[in-house]
Amino acid sequence: MRDAKKWTWLVLFGSLWGLSEVAGGGILYAIEVPSASIFLAAWALLILAVARGIIDKPGSSTIIGAVATLFKLVNASPFICHLLGIFMLGLAFDIAATLLGRSEKRLSVRNLLTGVFSAYGGYALFALSITYIIRYDIWAQGGWPKVAQHMFVSGSFAALAAALLVPIGYTLGALSQSLETKQPRWLYASTLAGVALLWILGRIAG
Repeated sequence: MRDAKKWTWLVLFGSLWGLSEVAGGGILYAIEVPSASIFLAAWALLILAVARGIIDKPGSSTIIGAVATLFKLVNASPFICHLLGIFMLGLAFDIAATLLGRSEKRLSVRNLLTGVFSAYGGYALFALSITYIIRYDIWAQGGWPKVAQHMFVSGSFAALAAALLVPIGYTLGALSQSLETKQPRWLYASTLAGVALLWILGRIAG
């Protein structure tokens, strides 16, 4: 992607995701909401789907995940679990969306499966890598039972939410795609202003 305007869209969506992790995640973890990561993952997959509906390019979702990871790193305490989970979810969605493609139909099994595979894939990539590659203390000690619980229990709840939200996100993104294609003069400036505002809010929330 050589179009700078498309890159600003990716940074915007990545920053929006990052802010939800910093602000929303901070609140959820502070009040000890059970399985808070499921709510954060569901919101993240909705953002990824909207973005993919606008810019349907392989690699774009991974870039959004990388921006969200950087946003979290800069604006909040750098817990490796959170950072890795964010990036892996973006990567998993990118793989699923690239392999399955986006259907133009509002009620599409393909779009639904993209959400399901993204959720399971993101949870699996995170749990396996944090446990067996990075060998992070809590996860390494928990071993396979902890990995399985994360992948198949928490992952299933996230997959159910994603099955609903990803098709909705694709539809919202497709409705906005014509605006991005026309590229009115005010849109680029508004996108840059949105990015700046999100990072300011991130510093305040963090």
